[in-house]
Amino acid sequence: MHDMHKSKVIVALDYPDAASALQLVTRLTPELCRLKVGKELFTRAGPRLVEDLVTRGFDVFLDLKFHDIPNTVASACHAAAELGVWMMNVHALGGERMLHAAKDGASRATHSPLLIAVTILTSMDESDLAAVGLAGSPLDNVLRLAQLAQHSGLDGVVCSSRETPSLRANLDPDFRLITPGIRPAGSQADDQRRVMTPVDAINSGSDYLVIGRPVTRADDPVSVLRTINSELSTLT
Repeated sequence: MHDMHKSKVIVALDYPDAASALQLVTRLTPELCRLKVGKELFTRAGPRLVEDLVTRGFDVFLDLKFHDIPNTVASACHAAAELGVWMMNVHALGGERMLHAAKDGASRATHSPLLIAVTILTSMDESDLAAVGLAGSPLDNVLRLAQLAQHSGLDGVVCSSRETPSLRANLDPDFRLITPGIRPAGSQADDQRRVMTPVDAINSGSDYLVIGRPVTRADDPVSVLRTINSELSTLT
């Protein structure tokens, strides 16, 4: 997919309903950013909102993190892909058979999106991992799950920007790294424990940056996006 001319920023539409999300979207353009629809908004607004955003020309990342038995995930991925989304995700912890099924389900759609895997949530640190029985550091687990995702034919993973140097050293160069926990300089970290600025994240190897509250809660979100895009343009 040749989209170097497009923004690397994915704005997280973490709103409680379609009307609130569209208040922001109507101020944006597909050149400024891509859009992420997550669990709350999708549950409230459903597929119609996703199709609306696609019709408006936006690349949509459907962030539902499917994690179930292989057949169920395959069917869900096929249904999601048919919405025309640019990218969607599943949980790598579902295992190799589930990941293969997810890829197969998405590829059978009339439009085949990028399929990426969630590795370790950026809200989790080593003590959180230990509490659910995962030994080692977040990086240890992220790398293992990212290698599993690549082996299973997926297009990339969601990961912390602090783990991207290690992933870049151990994975194929075209394997995409999508990074949440991005906070422009001066922003609050909120509930993300492993955070980085946009420029630092791209320099560390991230391909796409998921940014929520620093944009969605800004008085002038368009200005914030233009500033970020301008900073990132100096890196290419």
